[in-house]
Amino acid sequence: MKPIWIADDDQSIRFVLEKALQREQMPTRSFTNPREVLAALDEEGEGPQVLVSDIRMPGGSGLELLEKVKARHPGLPVIIMTAFSDLDSAVSAFQGGAFEYLPKPFDLPKAVELIRRAVDESQREEVAQESITAAPEMLGQAPAMQDVFRAIGRLSQSNVTVLITGESGSGKELVARALHKHSPRANGPFVAINTAAIPKDLLESELFGHERGAFTGAQTMRRGRFEQAEGGTLFLDEIGDMPFDLQTRLLRVLSDGHFYRVGGHSAVKANVRVIAATHQDLEQRVKEGVFREDLFHRLNVIRLRLPALRERREDIPMLARHFLQQSARQLGVEPKRISDAALEKLSRFSFPGNVRQLENVCHWLTVMAPAQVIEPKDLPPEIGLAVGEGVPAPAAAVPAPAGGADGAQPAALGLAPASAADWESGLQAEAMSLLLSGRMDVWDELTRRFERKLILTALDTTRGRRIEAAHKLGIGRNTITRKIQELGLEE
Repeated sequence: MKPIWIADDDQSIRFVLEKALQREQMPTRSFTNPREVLAALDEEGEGPQVLVSDIRMPGGSGLELLEKVKARHPGLPVIIMTAFSDLDSAVSAFQGGAFEYLPKPFDLPKAVELIRRAVDESQREEVAQESITAAPEMLGQAPAMQDVFRAIGRLSQSNVTVLITGESGSGKELVARALHKHSPRANGPFVAINTAAIPKDLLESELFGHERGAFTGAQTMRRGRFEQAEGGTLFLDEIGDMPFDLQTRLLRVLSDGHFYRVGGHSAVKANVRVIAATHQDLEQRVKEGVFREDLFHRLNVIRLRLPALRERREDIPMLARHFLQQSARQLGVEPKRISDAALEKLSRFSFPGNVRQLENVCHWLTVMAPAQVIEPKDLPPEIGLAVGEGVPAPAAAVPAPAGGADGAQPAALGLAPASAADWESGLQAEAMSLLLSGRMDVWDELTRRFERKLILTALDTTRGRRIEAAHKLGIGRNTITRKIQELGLEE
């Protein structure tokens, strides 16, 4: 264990803390002002286990020392000693990243207990940093993932173009980064761009850059992603969505090794390795005439398929534990553990959003699970619904009530009305599933499905009479006509 550093100009405070900590088998080292602390950091490089500093000392304040120490050692717990009346200083200490503040005069056993908590926090941080350093860039023991790792190894000394295929959320960018890291270009930049996320009229400038005055708003020359990736790797994600005319320009770069900025007249040499990725079937896109066949063959030199998470279920427990640790570090909380029963239930879920969805579920559990150990009941609702637990039984057909005065009733259609709780919990589960899958159109998707089901049900009850259905729904005739057209419900 590294020593506890104590910085205080009051010799009696230093003496009392030194003796109390030595009795607890904690080594100490004392300083009288911030300059001595910073000089020791410069000379030795390695910081203390915990720093305990007074807030007011000759030659500098404890808050200034806190700022400088945190810049060098962000994970080091710093305890600031301050007078009871100095509330503003205590607030400033917390804003500066202090672990805790110790009011003077302090109760010695409480001070020792606080320092012990800081030591525990410091040691946890060291273990976490070691695990981050030791953790592989990708995780997977399933045979399908071992094939991916072997392919990355075989490509490690190559500059060949690679096409990565796989469903959204399966980790294609991680594979691209691993290919770069283990390539001869590892010391060069890794630049990633999602071609589907940038508007068509901006994508050309993003890729190739532009000259000053090339278009309205181009007030300076701008380097594009190809130039930014010079000597390294350019990762083109969702290449299947690239506009057709830009595909021609990309093909020319891959063929000739140079390009022109937008509005430029001088060729720029491109010393870049291109790795592309898509979740789409590019052969089918070629048949449909929306993706150039010659570009497809140029990109498809080596194809590396990344398996969906449902194809590697044996990796789910390892990934879940990894993501729980990662989320805890990000949120600054104690990592949660997950029971075998909860892991078994997770492993039976299909994860349409793949590894990204599992990561989001673990982040949700870190925030929302009530206890330190995650049990099956703590999992998000859509997990249980999808694996067949807690799903309401189908409503049984019931006879129509006698003397129905208002036309066909739900019961006359062979349906028993579900309770509000049933359909609302189902809606909540579906919304949660879509949100955790990483989709960005959840509102539009659920609204469209809700309106579609509502209008179809109303038309069923009125035997297709639109005006009557609109009246029952409380909407206008023009509204239901427009919605039927928008939702494609016309026969």
